[in-house]
Amino acid sequence: MNDERKPIFLTLVVSLFAGVLATVLFVLPAEYGIDPLGVGETLGIKGMSGVSVSALSISTGQSSDDAVEFPLMPFESVEYKYELEAGQGMLFSWSAEEEVLFDLHSEEVGSDPEDAVSFSVGRAAGESGTYVAPYAGIHGWFWENRGEREVTVRLQTSGFYTASITYSSAGEFRREID
Repeated sequence: MNDERKPIFLTLVVSLFAGVLATVLFVLPAEYGIDPLGVGETLGIKGMSGVSVSALSISTGQSSDDAVEFPLMPFESVEYKYELEAGQGMLFSWSAEEEVLFDLHSEEVGSDPEDAVSFSVGRAAGESGTYVAPYAGIHGWFWENRGEREVTVRLQTSGFYTASITYSSAGEFRREID
């Protein structure tokens, strides 16, 4: 290589190295959550693009309110879900006289029920919050009484659902909600 081209070649190599370094140190952690060197975590930029905060969500459907009660004998369970479109939300609050097993989960339209995604699982006597459907499907709770006496689970919701489905030992029951 002649002497005239060395500075251009050196500049090219340094530029390529700087580009790769910037990609590994900043772009991959911030945009894709990939942080091979741990620098993104240290700088607080890991996963920055995945953070999506919106103060407003406009829904095209009509809001509905629902309140249900499920008396559960020892080791009896019930599953109660709402049909929601992607992005539709609901406020919820459920309570029981005693601790029950619970699982807030959802199933995407057309998916195998075995592929349900859980969002909150545990043992408690109640839980309240806001839920926004990540995809169209059925979204709701499974409760099981592991105690020695009857327990009633009470659920109150307000949201953009169109129907509810109850799954219990009595079978499956679908109810339209106006």
